[in-house]
Amino acid sequence: MGPKFDLRQHLSGPILCEGMIYGPTGRVTSRFVADMDGVWQGDTGTLSEVFRYDNGKVQTRAWTLMVAPDGGIVATAPDVIGQGTGQASGPTVVLRYRIRLTPEAGGHVLDVIDWMYLMENGTIMNRSQFRKFGIKVAELVATMRPNPPVAE
Repeated sequence: MGPKFDLRQHLSGPILCEGMIYGPTGRVTSRFVADMDGVWQGDTGTLSEVFRYDNGKVQTRAWTLMVAPDGGIVATAPDVIGQGTGQASGPTVVLRYRIRLTPEAGGHVLDVIDWMYLMENGTIMNRSQFRKFGIKVAELVATMRPNPPVAE
């Protein structure tokens, strides 16, 4: 069964995310490192993200996440169209949403499904598929893990 994935616990505080984005043929198109920070008040939280890509570009996003007693999730962000919806069940969280890419990335609207799996050691494995008209155009694979600040 594995550990229970509770967004309020496992997406809280500083988080280091490292990953790659694959194009439609499976070739790595970019790599990134992201610093994330989750802050929660009750069942509502904000997950701030700063992505640094291997080409030098920086992207920021701030998610607002709401968790229902039954594990249902509602997620919003400035580049997400409407609301994302998801569900937590055991060690797994699935989140579905539509995202508008930046003008530099073509401005396309993509359907996204994020699958996040909580591992025994607290690391989160994330696999996201991006589709346009039902055809997979990209995939993201990343790890997220707590990133405690360095002691001074």
